[in-house]
Amino acid sequence: LAVGVSTLVLDIPTGRGAKVEDFETARKLGNDFIELGNRLGIRVRCGITYGGQPVGHTVGPALEAKEALETLMGGGPNSLIEKSTSLAGMLFEMNGIASRGNGQDVAKEILKSGKAYQKMREIIAHQGGNPDIKPEDMPLGTSRYVITAPIDGYVSSISNRSINAIARAAGAPVDKGAGVKLYAKMGYSVKRGDPVIEIYANRPSKLRDAVSLSTREPPFMIE
Repeated sequence: LAVGVSTLVLDIPTGRGAKVEDFETARKLGNDFIELGNRLGIRVRCGITYGGQPVGHTVGPALEAKEALETLMGGGPNSLIEKSTSLAGMLFEMNGIASRGNGQDVAKEILKSGKAYQKMREIIAHQGGNPDIKPEDMPLGTSRYVITAPIDGYVSSISNRSINAIARAAGAPVDKGAGVKLYAKMGYSVKRGDPVIEIYANRPSKLRDAVSLSTREPPFMIE
């Protein structure tokens, strides 16, 4: 309301380890926001999305920014592309930019064409940043530790709570380069010794804290 928004799409990630763990709670929360929007004169729609594991493969400011920029430049993980274009598509349909049921296709075409990346460059420039920055230019924590698969098998679960706690122990979000990168997510096939999670920290002491936490609260299970 303060910035003059007239139409709003709200993402409500739902699942084990997310802030909202079940569909009914998510639906009630969504209805509350829609009602609040009605009272304020803002059209609101809510996307109840899968939140049982991180979207994309990273947690942490610089890691997520790097992944987002890679996606805008034509790469990036499918999970991030699907979720972001789905939410953007809802907004397009609400505003008549796309016909009902066609919003995500329009969003994907904008992403594929490079228009979304060019708009991000404009936003960065207007905020005084370097619009020519590349993903590899973003500084990440230099203290790193890789957690590998102890056996051959499949990743059967990913713990949101553990991953978020490990990222915080490593220094995120205050330390911008700190965080966690996931090489494998639920359903992935792995071999013994394959990297599954890499922890990034700016200081060795923070890395030790994060690694210690990962042994007490395992961030994944392989079966």
